[in-house]
Amino acid sequence: MMTLRQIRHFIAVAETGSISAAAQAAFISQSALTSAVQQLEQNLGVALFNRHAKGMTLTHQGHQFLRQAHVILATVDNAKRSLQHSTEQISGQLTIGVTSLVAGYYLADLLTRFQRACPNVVIRVMEDERPYIEHLLISGEIDVGVLILSHLEDRHALQTEVLTHSPHRLWLPAQHRLLELDEITLADVAREPLIQLNVDEIDRTAQRIWGQAALHPHIALRSASTEAVRSLVAAGLGLALQPDMTYRPWSLEGDIIEARALVDLHQTLDVGLAWRRGSARPALVDPFLTVAREQPQRRLSI
Repeated sequence: MMTLRQIRHFIAVAETGSISAAAQAAFISQSALTSAVQQLEQNLGVALFNRHAKGMTLTHQGHQFLRQAHVILATVDNAKRSLQHSTEQISGQLTIGVTSLVAGYYLADLLTRFQRACPNVVIRVMEDERPYIEHLLISGEIDVGVLILSHLEDRHALQTEVLTHSPHRLWLPAQHRLLELDEITLADVAREPLIQLNVDEIDRTAQRIWGQAALHPHIALRSASTEAVRSLVAAGLGLALQPDMTYRPWSLEGDIIEARALVDLHQTLDVGLAWRRGSARPALVDPFLTVAREQPQRRLSI
């Protein structure tokens, strides 16, 4: 029998292109994810993926089923909402914890849509670093966190849901020599001066990327400001590896920057929700989750 869990796991693999990346994004074991996909294929009687050394790609039947899978999950969410009270009748206070990068590039649209859906809810937002947001969630001092999930420490105490898988791209100044290459690799980038963003643990993500590639990049500058990184790249002072969620093709001075995918960089920055596991979650978290799940996937086409 087909289950919603299998469908969600199938979508995760389809979006990331590999079992390992999907397992990391969904915070489950690779064996459990592999089993779910295999069971789904057995139930459907078709192969949904082509397996190869570099990952997994959808078959023709897989592409067809992916469209239907999104329809199935949307129908289930609509059915849940139809059984709930009118959102205009929902009232109270919702306390949200958020980290700085997420606050700057993700939160405004989410809160606007939630306030529109639940106009009688008072929203309180606390911005702080990820470890302190985790502490507040576990202690019950805030209701839900909107943050980068890639570096959570106490996963056993928190329940999470990824909303956006943000790929990393290389930011370059216009007409940089690497733009002439058909494919750019991490090794190509490691030979260039880099500008490192040090906010919301983006530096930890970068360290993991370079460590897994066994490369030692040349960090020329560090900054806690995304806009500073953008302007420095545009001025030709270095390149930067940045998540798509922060991309905008111009600097504050109006200079153009380019963004390119790297053929050997597949790690994403996962933004999502976290709330305390175990006890009954606050009543306002459910309507907030419903609105958050409708967040459009912002993807960069290059």
